[in-house]
Amino acid sequence: MTTMLGLDLTGRRVLVVGGGPVAARRVQALVADGARVLVVAPALCEPLRDAHRWGQVEWKSHEVREQDLDDAWLVLTATGDGATDDQVAEWAAQRRVFCVHAGRVAGGTARTPATTSLGDVLVGVVSTGAPDPGRTAAVRDALAEKVRDVLADHLREGHVDVRGRRARDAGRVVLVGGGPGDVGLLTLAGRRALAEADVVVTDRLGPVEVLDELAPDVEIIDVGKTPGHHPVPQHEIGRILVEQAKRGRVVVRLKGGDPFVYGRGGEEVLACRAAGVPVTVVPGVSSALAAPAAAGIPLTHRGTVGALHVMNGHDGWSQAALVGLRDATCTVVVLMGVSALGELAGRALEFGVAPTTPVAVVERATTPTQRVTRATLATLEATALAEGVKAPAVLVLGEVAAEGLLEPRPVDSPGAPDLTDRTMAW
Repeated sequence: MTTMLGLDLTGRRVLVVGGGPVAARRVQALVADGARVLVVAPALCEPLRDAHRWGQVEWKSHEVREQDLDDAWLVLTATGDGATDDQVAEWAAQRRVFCVHAGRVAGGTARTPATTSLGDVLVGVVSTGAPDPGRTAAVRDALAEKVRDVLADHLREGHVDVRGRRARDAGRVVLVGGGPGDVGLLTLAGRRALAEADVVVTDRLGPVEVLDELAPDVEIIDVGKTPGHHPVPQHEIGRILVEQAKRGRVVVRLKGGDPFVYGRGGEEVLACRAAGVPVTVVPGVSSALAAPAAAGIPLTHRGTVGALHVMNGHDGWSQAALVGLRDATCTVVVLMGVSALGELAGRALEFGVAPTTPVAVVERATTPTQRVTRATLATLEATALAEGVKAPAVLVLGEVAAEGLLEPRPVDSPGAPDLTDRTMAW
């Protein structure tokens, strides 16, 4: 028999043995739950390398040893080597520490349920007898679909159970904007598209945790890019989408943020249409909007600024952005600007933007390791270097980035709201 429990792992050490994709998916979920994750593996796959570089996990680059289990509350072993995973499970049992054995579920003392998030409710399904991942995932999916349909009935009309009734002989592509990282910011339409998918082509950014919710037979193709490293070029991504769809499959291209905001979604739509493949787009929450909001920064604020300019840091400044920033008439949000941060600051200062202009850098927005670094335009480069700012990050420049902007002030202080206008009262 199996007992299902909800574990509070916040601040508690969890050992993950293995450095491959299976371990990476488990690690992301654990980090999202606030666990202190130690990964033990001689080498790491790209998502785990990123997690280590960003300070999300601790890494010991050697083969697992018994002492690695010291102080662990939970152990997950996913090395892909049965003997190693069995040994880790045995060590854990001797220490009375629960262990999830990814390669042979019955070999561990704990099982990872098939889960799905519904608002602030986590729904999990686990088998009580012999491990049956396919059945538990199917039950999970059926429960999730039913509950989401009930919750969303007031948002739509003419509901159809797409999982059971859609025609599977006509391939198509759906570009899904996954939002900035928090799986809760993935839209209902995005979730429904994923529920239909035969194959998911995914990036390294966005809510990759949602991949654990997919049915076991869904193929996952990772085409993730990192700064300066594009192992799968854009034309090849287009080819993959077309090829998979022409095999009669429903292909979901899961992207971070919004597909049409520096997501190269337009190029993927063109590739599909040129090949005669039906393609649709599900908008997502762009990190240009979500990151500042998650950091408590309003991009427009009455009495401060009423316009917004979004730009790609790789392309450098536009004249409009520089003028707006110099004249304090707009907020400027820079995506993909960490590598060019010093050049951007220097050019703005040369143009006449005030050195005291507030700047905020929001790293890993909406994730448990989100961090906000504040500076002025003049101190931005030095501060970012001192604080070790790294991508992915969003830069916010302008008066709205000033610390304390939304802190209440005495009524008679300079810049305090006019409480006769109730729309401005805190």
